[in-house]
Amino acid sequence: MVSGKEKRLRRIFREDGRTVIVPMDHGVTSGPMRGLRDVQGAVDRVAAGGADAVVLHRGMAMRVDTGGLGLVIHLSGSTRLGPDANYKVRVCSVEEAVRLGCDAVSVHVNVGSAQEHEMLTKLGEVADSCSGWGVPLLAMIYPRGPGIKDEHEAGVVAHAARLGVELGADIVKTNYTGDVETFREVLRGCPVPVVIAGGPRAKTKDGVLKTVYDSIEACGAGVSIGRNVFQHEDPSLMTRAIVGIVHKGFTIEEASRILGGGR
Repeated sequence: MVSGKEKRLRRIFREDGRTVIVPMDHGVTSGPMRGLRDVQGAVDRVAAGGADAVVLHRGMAMRVDTGGLGLVIHLSGSTRLGPDANYKVRVCSVEEAVRLGCDAVSVHVNVGSAQEHEMLTKLGEVADSCSGWGVPLLAMIYPRGPGIKDEHEAGVVAHAARLGVELGADIVKTNYTGDVETFREVLRGCPVPVVIAGGPRAKTKDGVLKTVYDSIEACGAGVSIGRNVFQHEDPSLMTRAIVGIVHKGFTIEEASRILGGGR
């Protein structure tokens, strides 16, 4: 018998075991930023490019038609206007996400922050609830705090990824280490699919594509890239280029040709 959690995961991951997720939860942190002023339009553009899933907060999930895309509802939030943007609090329940038709939920934890213990407590509570509802849990878990000198250093990234699976995550999203071999070490210590974050807007299109390509070379499970997709001059083409690498085995050069002269 196939469980409800397995059925939902199949709506996010393809048969190759990989996924292209485009997070669009940035409106809580940063407001109506460029590329997300019209969220329905942004969803439609990445869907046209072949994305597998999007991440939305509950309010947008009520208002946006995600069509055939997998829907991950984000349960954490903070704003850049508050005293500590790294302190993520719970803003939605698993039960509400299920009512809104989610295929998974996500929780953000910043390991090394002053409130790490509170965020870990919430992650554990959400994992319990996800087990009861048969809902996959995506842990967006990053080394980020005053004691973290390098958020991409392999040791702290590996610790963050392992922490996510130890506390019940079915998928882990974390930073790419910047190197194929060190990222392989991260993956060896995390027995659930690991997808990489995109981070701030990259300077060049090929910089984004190389990061995606290298992570797949390391046997990563795909990407969860937001700003470098929805803020690109043609989000559909950028999505298509990333999908080419993740699902079709494209080289960086082949994927870059999809984008033509765009940056």
